[in-house]
Amino acid sequence: MQVIRRTPIAQQALSHDLHPVLDRVIRNRGISKLDELSTQGKHLQHYQSLWDIASAATLLADAIQQEQSIIIVGDFDADGATSSALCILALREMGHKRADYIVPNRFDFGYGLTSPVVDIAHEKGAKVLVTVDNGISSIDGVAHAKAKGMTVIVTDHHLPGETLPIADAIVNPNQLSCDFSSKNLAGVGVAFYVMSATKNELEKRGYFTQKQITPPNMANFLDIVAVGTVADVVLLDKNNRILVHQGIQRIRSGKTRPGILALLNVSNRQHSRCCTSDIGFAIGPRLNAAGRLEDMSVGIECLLSDDHHKAAMFAAQLDGLNQSRREIEQSMRDDALRLLDELALDTDDLPSALSLYKSDFHQGVVGILAGRLKEKYYRPTVVFADEDEHTIKGSARSVEGIHIRDVLVRIDSLSPNLMNKFGGHAMAAGLSLAKANLDEFSDLWVKVVDEFSQSLSKEARVLSDGELQSSEISIETASALKFAYPWGQGFEAPVFDGEFELVNQKIVGQNHLKMTLKVDGLYVDAIAFSVDTEQWPNHAAKHISAVYKLDINEFRGQSSVQFIVDAIKVVDPVDSLE
Repeated sequence: MQVIRRTPIAQQALSHDLHPVLDRVIRNRGISKLDELSTQGKHLQHYQSLWDIASAATLLADAIQQEQSIIIVGDFDADGATSSALCILALREMGHKRADYIVPNRFDFGYGLTSPVVDIAHEKGAKVLVTVDNGISSIDGVAHAKAKGMTVIVTDHHLPGETLPIADAIVNPNQLSCDFSSKNLAGVGVAFYVMSATKNELEKRGYFTQKQITPPNMANFLDIVAVGTVADVVLLDKNNRILVHQGIQRIRSGKTRPGILALLNVSNRQHSRCCTSDIGFAIGPRLNAAGRLEDMSVGIECLLSDDHHKAAMFAAQLDGLNQSRREIEQSMRDDALRLLDELALDTDDLPSALSLYKSDFHQGVVGILAGRLKEKYYRPTVVFADEDEHTIKGSARSVEGIHIRDVLVRIDSLSPNLMNKFGGHAMAAGLSLAKANLDEFSDLWVKVVDEFSQSLSKEARVLSDGELQSSEISIETASALKFAYPWGQGFEAPVFDGEFELVNQKIVGQNHLKMTLKVDGLYVDAIAFSVDTEQWPNHAAKHISAVYKLDINEFRGQSSVQFIVDAIKVVDPVDSLE
């Protein structure tokens, strides 16, 4: 691992009101003016610049006034669950009583608005279909819905293909025709804007006055937007930071959905101290577990519930599913590592990309496994599981500098009939192909990644905010960093590096290394998760270099500084940090 210290874009402090370490971290992320940091709701981009949103709002307002059945078709991940829940809640608050949702079971229907899903919606009497977090690639499904006489509104954020579905309206910031400058909206962000535009359209028509209904305050849904945005790991540009910050403020104040409170409680997290890491590591995985192993409706019902007791029951069920997911994932990871060992490859001899398949891999967990292997070996990785007797489904994860969807497009151009379908983003993608084509795909996978990675490092890079002085290692600094702004993809949480005396070390749990470190007479607790237990603990090590996040450990009402160690290396006291 190569540690590279960030260089601030602005040399002068942005504000004397900011904690000096936070000020430095902010400048390290390319911020040169204080107004770029604004998280006030009034600075959100307006929905009017989203292409086709006026058409979508008009169609939805018509359906509400005519009391037509509206069915939301979501995706089976946390973004899809939050998008679906937000739309249902917003429509209910607009006085619409004929709103329902369908989330396709990934094992029966696959991804998106497929023809079988359209048939289910038709049987339910749907007049209007609204896709959330999917639909931009559902060419056949949309055509099937139109043939059945339904109005179809596609809301999505995934990259469009060359052909668009023949929907009545398509709202997607990544359409070429769309001038909305924040191209990084999650699906739930798009849904939020569509519902906001619909509410405003109904207000213009005098609908709420006629019905004697109080128009919904759309800010009340920002807690759900924050959860979906963080869980989907989209880039936290300024617009997304505003959405997330405003949502987290609602969670901290307790003005949030009972389901979100219940998910925090079951994860032993305090809502009053909620931050993006709580969403990313506690709420998001539990919502995702439902879609990965069973039916995402459990997650949606948790978010929809107005009853704290029922929400707690749903959250407990999601927590159990997440535990099962972890166990399945660990078993698959052990199998994957054995497969790699059987290839007798050293890390230095690994191919530029990894492709793995095993007949008993669980298709709901292959994406997580691909991500873990990508992190361990720093190679683009695709992991396959059986979809049926003849077809396998793969989930791919990439590394910095390699756009994984472009890799799949290149493979498709070299062998047009090799993949049944594919799609995704720069860092993650999905595909399916005939099991008989696996060897050919794996060969092309390595060949094309080779082409794309000629000038790229085969070693992971860590961008560090530099070294902290012992006087800066404090609760005050940790609090300033943790709670000031939403951290996430593209606006990464502060990371520091330094050399320390290793005072003591021990394994806790299965493979977590708990340490006491010393610098300039200051003793600090530290923990490194999921270490290689063949290397640690290392009782010969007296000094280490560490890449870490500054955190606060809460235990029995006492708060103390703690390092969350991302990388660790034994060093000689006279060695310098990489």
